[in-house]
Amino acid sequence: MKAYIFKLYASKRNKRLHRQVDIAAAIWNHCIALHKRYYRIYGKHLSSARLQLHMTKLKHREPYLFWNQLGSQAIQDVAQRIDKAYQRFFDYAKGKKAGKKHLR
Repeated sequence: MKAYIFKLYASKRNKRLHRQVDIAAAIWNHCIALHKRYYRIYGKHLSSARLQLHMTKLKHREPYLFWNQLGSQAIQDVAQRIDKAYQRFFDYAKGKKAGKKHLR
């Protein structure tokens, strides 16, 4: 696995990129809050497809119109990453309860 590290300096050229990162962070926080609320109410975890459908509907509402500045694939990627993180967490929690040892 390769990892790249970039430093983003405050400049006019990076203004759009900073705005898109902030929008992605707002979407991420909204999705996490939605997951917590859904789990608290129903006791189930929210699927990636339902989360993506919800995000698509929200993009057309007044308070969330600024989400349209971010591409649809980026919003889908945020939803997929959250779903994958929750799946890994619950898989790990199940394995840990069952007494399985996880190798790193």
